[in-house]
Amino acid sequence: MRTFDELVTEAQSADVTGWGFDWLDGRATEERPPWRYSTLLARRLSTATAALDIDTGGGEVIDEAPVLPPRMAVTESHRPNVAVARHRLGPRGVDVVEADPHRLTFANGSFDLVTSRHPVSPAWSEIARVLIPGGTYLAQHVGPTSAFELIEFFLGPLPENRRARHPQTESDAAEAAGLTVETLRTARCRLEFYDVGAIVWILRKCPWWVPDFAVADYLPQLRELDARMRRGEPFVAHSTRHLIIASKRR
Repeated sequence: MRTFDELVTEAQSADVTGWGFDWLDGRATEERPPWRYSTLLARRLSTATAALDIDTGGGEVIDEAPVLPPRMAVTESHRPNVAVARHRLGPRGVDVVEADPHRLTFANGSFDLVTSRHPVSPAWSEIARVLIPGGTYLAQHVGPTSAFELIEFFLGPLPENRRARHPQTESDAAEAAGLTVETLRTARCRLEFYDVGAIVWILRKCPWWVPDFAVADYLPQLRELDARMRRGEPFVAHSTRHLIIASKRR
């Protein structure tokens, strides 16, 4: 394994725009939920007339679908990701909109399908508003305490945060906004990190995990992790996910 400084320096300069995780190949692994979200998404997109993907990142997930509907739009609020998404999806005729997901700039009843993989915070009233009656919301959400073994390693116990993103709470909010939840499935998936560079990169990629993360501020923790992984002990955490499929009531 390369030195601590080499691994950290590389991770600090690596690109973290978009929503791809290829940089972690060989350095970290993540178990996937059993429902195969990308396959479900591709199937729904192939039969939709007008679809909207919220918090699309760099458009990576949408671009995996072989067939897109006649009207396809995506929103993203992080400006560097908007440029990546336009470069990736523009040639496929996708309308890439820089927008706050809580204020969707589309007319009522614009879409028969709204999707999202890992929305920051689903705005249920807006999702319901832009769907046609009978339209579908298909999404994979991040669940409660996702990656908290890693987050709390740096920040200490976060009892209040552990209550956030509960699938039943989100399901109830969707129902209150005028959607009928037809499917709600949960999964807990194993994460393993094999070098300290992977830790630094993921904390830059997901800055809400450890807000204002800077290597200099967490050197003792990073050196402890580095020593552990050099002994052949990967750092193990768990991601939580839930699948939601809901329809707008007619």
